[in-house]
Amino acid sequence: MYTLLLLGMLLSADKPYAVDVPSESEILKTLRAEHPRLIATAEDTARIKKLIAADPRAAEIYQQVKRNADRYLTAQPVQYRIIGPRLLSESRKCVEHVYTLATAYRLEGDRRYLDRAAKEMLTAAAFEDWNPSHFLDTAEMTHALAIGYDWLYKDLDAQQRESIRRAIVEKGLRQAEKVYRKQQWWSRTRHNWNQVCNGGIAIGALAVAEDEPELARYIVHQAVQSVQLAMREFAPDGACVEGPGYWNYATSYNVYMLAALETALGTDFGLSGFPGFSVTGDFRIHFIGPTKQTFNFADAGSNAGRAAQMFWLARKFNQPLYAWHERQYIGGSSPLHLWWFDGRGQPLGKSGFPTDRWFRYADVVFMRSSWDDPQAVFVGFKGGDNKVNHSHLELGTFVLDALGQRWAVDLGSDDYNMPAYFGNKRWTYYRLATIGQNTLVIDGQNQDPRAVAPVIAFASQPSRAHAVVDLSAAYAKQVSKALRGMALLERKHVLVQDELEGITGKELWWQMHTRAEIELKGNQALLTQDKQRLWARILEPAEAVFAIESAAAPPPQNPNTGVQKLVVKLPAKNPMRLAVLLSPDRLPEKLPAVEPLGKWMAK
Repeated sequence: MYTLLLLGMLLSADKPYAVDVPSESEILKTLRAEHPRLIATAEDTARIKKLIAADPRAAEIYQQVKRNADRYLTAQPVQYRIIGPRLLSESRKCVEHVYTLATAYRLEGDRRYLDRAAKEMLTAAAFEDWNPSHFLDTAEMTHALAIGYDWLYKDLDAQQRESIRRAIVEKGLRQAEKVYRKQQWWSRTRHNWNQVCNGGIAIGALAVAEDEPELARYIVHQAVQSVQLAMREFAPDGACVEGPGYWNYATSYNVYMLAALETALGTDFGLSGFPGFSVTGDFRIHFIGPTKQTFNFADAGSNAGRAAQMFWLARKFNQPLYAWHERQYIGGSSPLHLWWFDGRGQPLGKSGFPTDRWFRYADVVFMRSSWDDPQAVFVGFKGGDNKVNHSHLELGTFVLDALGQRWAVDLGSDDYNMPAYFGNKRWTYYRLATIGQNTLVIDGQNQDPRAVAPVIAFASQPSRAHAVVDLSAAYAKQVSKALRGMALLERKHVLVQDELEGITGKELWWQMHTRAEIELKGNQALLTQDKQRLWARILEPAEAVFAIESAAAPPPQNPNTGVQKLVVKLPAKNPMRLAVLLSPDRLPEKLPAVEPLGKWMAK
């Protein structure tokens, strides 16, 4: 039945989806007259006060928000500080401070929070600009001041309102207007920049709409049209090709925008109906392992971080499991976790939620032994497209959790401010190049940066799950065919199996980065971490043995301290099959038979 559901979503994605956007002159006709009108209205203030009194978990979240607000009372306000090309860290600081202080003021009525929030906004309003050359900075700062302006509108004095409003208009909306008029790049792209820029700017326009009606109408009209380009990327199943970190960034701003449209205008114009958007929380639940680390492919860190939009998605689409996961599993406690709080849901293991999943557009597979066991085995396995935004040359890579430890690690991103990180030096950096991934390396060369590696088989059964990825295009200059299979056997042992044909290269490396201590034993290796053990065993070829290689990278790169590579080095021959078994605690008494991947695909 679950396969039929996925097929239905896939077929629905083939039908073009777009919303009918009202004319520019009509788009703000339902604007709520009073403030606050963005995300959390006056009615929500009364509701949250009652919730805090009645629900211990909501009260706990609020106490953390209030503790943060108390800290921010004496914290330094934002500064005009450009790091590399970005003001972004200061914009995000402003968002965090304003949301937190304004929430505390709305719920406590203590003017200290009001005055400190006003100071934050007026400091940012006085900046010479909000760095529009890196427009994320401008969009996030616009978002911050719009929320503070709207939420605190009745208690700011006239001069404060005027200064903040003028900054929103001149440093935010007018800069976006230039982009929209010329249809410049972020208004036409399909990745996270689209959602963040449109979301932040639309919120700014809604905040000041009664004073700048013509400009606000134009901005909102443009943003609602533009964001549809990015929202189509959620089809068919809610995944994000840019990885877990940018899933969080993109969906958060997408939700900010939709939530603000709903509270300010009473409608999101049907944007929430885009295929895949209602189930995008599935992707977050699957990409977080039992260690509470993500499968951090692309430019992502392994920290799952908080995602208050999971509460909004839970309420909007009646997905109580999203609320449970964010509330119990992650434990987020930001201001929006409070405003969007949802106390519903049950443990994943009792919900019938599948332990294994192939996300088809991203071509990423997740398999695990259990939802409820913190010692569970978890595998994240990646095919996909090396061309997508923020991608690394990592087709075929994987991560592995077991016994409460992460054994196979993805090193994630490096410093964005390194020379040409997003330019012509990108594939020379260790963490981005193929040499820095848990995949095959032939003659030390990178995968083709334009290669696509589709998942060509996936199966989920009670005692076994597996997937096969076609890596042929990634190594097209060195092989005629390359397949990698990943199997979870008996819900405990992980088999990594590679089959190659038509090899013209000289040497093949099988790689797995790990923070564990490694003890080599010929065709076996014992990995030890926090008193837990993982055995690696080469099943084929018989003559292969394990070795250890350094994962160190020279300055200015991250040195990858504490990480080394378990490798298998083999001279090329045709055809080749390499099978490695990874077993938590101990190897099975009877080693599994190695079957050709063609048989996997027939199962």
